[in-house]
Amino acid sequence: MVNDVRKHEDPKPTAALRRPDVGAHAAGVGRSSGRAGRPSVRRAARHRSVIGWLFVLPALAFFCAFVVYPLITAVQYSFYRWNGIGASTWVGVDNYVRVFTDPELLISIVNALVLIVFFTVIPVAGGLALATLIRTMRPGPFATVARTVLFLPQIIPLVAAGIAWSWMYAQTGTINTMLDSVGLGFLSRSWLAGFGTALPAVGLIGSWVLTGLCTILLLTGIGKIDASLYEAARLDGAGWWREFVTVTLPGLRQEIVVLVTITVIAALSSFDIIYTTTKGGPGTSTLVPGISIFRLAFTQSEVGLASAFGIILLALVLLAVLPIQLLGRERD
Repeated sequence: MVNDVRKHEDPKPTAALRRPDVGAHAAGVGRSSGRAGRPSVRRAARHRSVIGWLFVLPALAFFCAFVVYPLITAVQYSFYRWNGIGASTWVGVDNYVRVFTDPELLISIVNALVLIVFFTVIPVAGGLALATLIRTMRPGPFATVARTVLFLPQIIPLVAAGIAWSWMYAQTGTINTMLDSVGLGFLSRSWLAGFGTALPAVGLIGSWVLTGLCTILLLTGIGKIDASLYEAARLDGAGWWREFVTVTLPGLRQEIVVLVTITVIAALSSFDIIYTTTKGGPGTSTLVPGISIFRLAFTQSEVGLASAFGIILLALVLLAVLPIQLLGRERD
């Protein structure tokens, strides 16, 4: 009877001893499948990376061909005296020294800095005022027409805008006619021909072109501000000015940084409007770096000096824009 009991108990330990083997086998299968899966994941990631580079490659090729290569070539030319046809002569940094010692080239830099007031300060300030005013309007045809009219200068080519404004600024143009009609004829003059009025007149064209862009972008930014913030400010008894300073301006910080960056670059690299209206005259009143570089390269055949001035203009743009970007990031 005891033997019978032992016979019935023997299979249990045997089965228990076999279970670890089965578990080990299963673990081995899991490890092997995991090892087999890792290379497939890596291949899939590598495949996606290759596909991504294939999509980026055309744009990267154009960027290198039309931006990087010309920039490197301009840096190379800036150390030579070259007329664009004959042999070149190594001059080192003499071209850069000439840019900072030539009064005419320095005046062009000063004029570009003055244009920042017309291309940046006036459009951004005017855009803030107009966007705040339009926000208070009820949605309807008038608000839609106002947005369309303000944005209209953006779809007009700058060359066409410059030609149209040059007609308006003429002695018998629209502006002088309007002054005569309201009894201010003594103020009428040829605005683009005066040494003291040419630069402000050209700057106002830039203000007209950029104010619409600033208004539309700031109006879009105001639409993203939480309406409860305005309600809370009104409950606290805030007037329109305090509401503007404490709610609207902080909410538009990113949009203002973008607009200041765009408009500063437009002021420092301005060319189209000035070339079609004054060509840098009278004298050097409206001369800007873009016009100076054009004259040096294609009129005076001083390619090396023009290249050096172009590199300095690039550095000037970076010096003006990078602090604005860093200031916007720090406040975030």
